[in-house]
Amino acid sequence: MKHIIIGTAGHIDHGKTTLIKVLTGRETDTLKEEKDRGISINLGFTYFDLPSGRRAGIIDVPGHEKFVKNMLAGISSIDVVLLVIAADEGVMPQTREHFEILQLLNVKKGIIVLTKADLVDSEWIEMIKGDMKDEFKGTFLENAPIHAISSKTRMGFNELVQDIDKITEEVDAKDTEGHFRLPVDRAFSVSGFGTVVTGTIISGRVKVGDTVEVYPSKVVTKVRGIHIHDKPEEFGEAGQRCAINLANIKLSEIGRGDVVSKVNIMEPSFSIDCKLYYLKSAEKPLVNRQRVKLYHGTDEILCRVVILDREEIAPGESAYVQLRLEKPINAQRNDRYVLRSYSPMYTIAGGTVIEPAAEKAKRFNEKYIEELKVKESGKTENILENTVSKLSGDYPDTTVILKALGKNEEGIEDKLQALVEDNIIIKLTALDKTIYIHKSFIKQKIEEIEKILIKYHNENPLKAGMAKEEIRNKIFGKNIKQKIYDEILMLIEHRNAIKVYEKFVSLYDFRIQYTKEQEKLRNAIISAYDKGRYNTPKYTDLAVSEKDKKNFKMVFDSLMDNEELIKIAEDCIFTKAHYENSKELVYNYIRENGSITASSAREVFDTSRKFAVALLEHFDGIKLTKRIENDRVLYKES
Repeated sequence: MKHIIIGTAGHIDHGKTTLIKVLTGRETDTLKEEKDRGISINLGFTYFDLPSGRRAGIIDVPGHEKFVKNMLAGISSIDVVLLVIAADEGVMPQTREHFEILQLLNVKKGIIVLTKADLVDSEWIEMIKGDMKDEFKGTFLENAPIHAISSKTRMGFNELVQDIDKITEEVDAKDTEGHFRLPVDRAFSVSGFGTVVTGTIISGRVKVGDTVEVYPSKVVTKVRGIHIHDKPEEFGEAGQRCAINLANIKLSEIGRGDVVSKVNIMEPSFSIDCKLYYLKSAEKPLVNRQRVKLYHGTDEILCRVVILDREEIAPGESAYVQLRLEKPINAQRNDRYVLRSYSPMYTIAGGTVIEPAAEKAKRFNEKYIEELKVKESGKTENILENTVSKLSGDYPDTTVILKALGKNEEGIEDKLQALVEDNIIIKLTALDKTIYIHKSFIKQKIEEIEKILIKYHNENPLKAGMAKEEIRNKIFGKNIKQKIYDEILMLIEHRNAIKVYEKFVSLYDFRIQYTKEQEKLRNAIISAYDKGRYNTPKYTDLAVSEKDKKNFKMVFDSLMDNEELIKIAEDCIFTKAHYENSKELVYNYIRENGSITASSAREVFDTSRKFAVALLEHFDGIKLTKRIENDRVLYKES
């Protein structure tokens, strides 16, 4: 399922928090000081149920320049921004700084919200809209929807909600296949539970009971509980805001800026190599070893910028740099970051992490800079990764991959294994050879299966699930080997996307729920077959009114799917308890008498010849018994 985080941005007192309150009905300012002063100081969190049925997390950020560091701790994980601008004031200094931060963090989707529209006339609104188009021309908000709203009169809110719903549909799905990472934005203690942290999961998934590690302290702990949108859940995944209760860890051992992740997956470092973009709005060049503040995830770290490929960086230029930090960072390749000047504080630059655990580098070292360019482009890894991605539907082994590469790649096994360990590709050993598939292939198949199962469950609410073979044919095609298919289903099941039960597949959280009328029909059907024991009625003999026929068939089929009723032949159906008992009766009779005939079976089951013969033929089929002329003996003793 796609998970969405919506964030606000904009100047102080332009109505961000009030907007969220009207949208959701919930207050995000929780501190007494915030309520007393009427401004947001810390991050605010809530959720929003969209018309489509999706639930989006919402992060409300402070607009005051003194609290930009708090704003940065929340905004780094958003998918869609609501850039809030008061219609009576227009674009202000913090509007521009917030927007620059959004661009540096590569936010791609947004809506411009003109608040306080009740304070100005319609002509002014149209003029402001024109100003917005000029202000954001050439940026990701160039063609963004612009909504004039009033939190007092609720003017424009219906149209805004519709556009929010529409734009969240366009957001790319998160990396749920990577390893779990959660930058901590809050840590607190709950009486009776202990330490709790909150944050947005930026990759992977986490389950109750998982062992995780806190970086940079490297304290290993366990997940005792997970809450998402104020409800306990068994697991959380990328794109969801969640609270995690951690076992056996003191509150003093964790706080904002730390990262909770998979054990032994990261190495905290005091140096990172980066590509840096210096804002055009900067007043003077960035000089070597300039002291700045780094914002990464939810962390704020003082550092110096060592410029590797030039003397200084002019406004609007990009460069390779090494950031040397005053405390260790927990970064990964391709993470985004923001830099602010040390004093006075304002946003000056940002970019991408290339090497998260860098060795101390010398300036103007051509070899080192070339290595950075290779790492930035990811040539070797990317070519191999892209090849596996393209071939995933063919379930390739190393021979097929090498052939597709068109060259001999030395150490391909090791390189593939490195991609496996980085959770980029997945290794399967379902056959006598090892095959590799890309994580995006599994992600795509999960989305396809979820889509088809949602439709199936809606149309068949009392069915245990869709037949495994039907999913195989519709999603994977008939050519996939059975062992590979079973392995992939197991892989998807372990990700808590589906449940596999016997020959059926259902969504992970699907449960059959009978209506009161259906529950009555269920009890009547079970009662009729239970009462009949081994002289059970035909389906057509069961009394049911004309108006209940459709419900009756749905309930009856669900009992068959769930094996509460067992069909052994046409018009020979028994309850599970009687069926299991019949096997025991036959087994014990043969052990005592050496064999059983159809006539003996009639007496044992107190039934007609039709049912007795059907049962004996069924037992032959499941190899409980073996027929020798007119007698049956135990199969294992024959």
